[in-house]
Amino acid sequence: MADTRIESLDAFRGFAIAAMMLVNNPGDWSHVYAPLLHAEWHGWTFTDTVFPFFLFICGVAMPYAIAKERARGAGDAAVAWRFATRAAIIFAAGFVLNFIPVLDPHTVRIPGVLQRIALCILIAIPLLSARQAARATSVAIVALLGVYAAVELCVPVPGPDGVVAAGRLEAGRDAGAYVDRLLLDGHLWSKSKTWDPEGLLSTVPAACSLLLGALAGMRLRSTQPARRIEIELAAAGIVSLAAGMMLDAWLMPVNKNLWTPSYVLLMNGWALVAFAGFHWLLDGERTASTRPAARRALRPLTIFGRNALFLFVLSGLVGRALLTIGVQQSDGRTAPLKTLVYAPFVALSADPYVASLLFAVAFLSAMFVVAWIMWRRRWFVRA
Repeated sequence: MADTRIESLDAFRGFAIAAMMLVNNPGDWSHVYAPLLHAEWHGWTFTDTVFPFFLFICGVAMPYAIAKERARGAGDAAVAWRFATRAAIIFAAGFVLNFIPVLDPHTVRIPGVLQRIALCILIAIPLLSARQAARATSVAIVALLGVYAAVELCVPVPGPDGVVAAGRLEAGRDAGAYVDRLLLDGHLWSKSKTWDPEGLLSTVPAACSLLLGALAGMRLRSTQPARRIEIELAAAGIVSLAAGMMLDAWLMPVNKNLWTPSYVLLMNGWALVAFAGFHWLLDGERTASTRPAARRALRPLTIFGRNALFLFVLSGLVGRALLTIGVQQSDGRTAPLKTLVYAPFVALSADPYVASLLFAVAFLSAMFVVAWIMWRRRWFVRA
């Protein structure tokens, strides 16, 4: 297929980033519908699909970006440098966000969503730049998932309780948590400071989520008819779903915090099926009369997708500002600005879960206004 802009990729990216902002900004964390929360540990919810979807999308886009750089005459070193620079910018943006609201280098969280994206890109660059990129990527995925599973299941490590054991896939007791405490002690996310959902070791299988997306991107760039590619992607997704469920039962349970191989394959399956659907609607071989209607219906997602990372950072800044900025109330006490902003939603509905969801939808709508203005003015921020 020609290397023109893929509207389905923008729309799918927009879906992922909109879902991220929706689940990250409820009115009240004590009143959130279960699908909009991460699974407590093993298992998965709708929310657990969002981050791997975004990594998959990053992977799909990378073969196109590499081809574009090479078409401009860039060599392998220049391509690697360009992506390494992007990764550094993304990592820095995530790290700076972690300093808000407490500017304390001694306790600041080092890992994060953007940091993980950056590290996954760095892992992927040499593989996707290889002359036989598809083969190198496929071998790397199998090897990385195999090594990660072996380390988690077979390597004895001390837990926070001092007990040394292997295969303890529990919060703070697995091998990944031990590595994080060893290298990032005091700079982790969890309240206990004993583990982090975006830790170092689990970034290895997370990179496989991106690499699987890259394989889909390579297939999409082929000269085969769009319908055939869409069927192949959907079929591969069904196989990946089945493989993920098998690994869940026989090897390691589906777990987003540990980013287990079963989680990688299950989420890759859903991503492939969803992306095949988006591509069929927006870029596939459909009649001229039906494609414009689909594009109009999905245009809001496309608008979100054109400035996805910028909007994610902006939403993080706004969310933190709502909690950090204090407002003096009538009784003289100071409360976070979010309390004032959220009050009308509480008054609007007697059900606190509905009020919390309405706030999240309103927050997302406000971000869409920003996205729409940027889209109308052709302002596209790229890392």
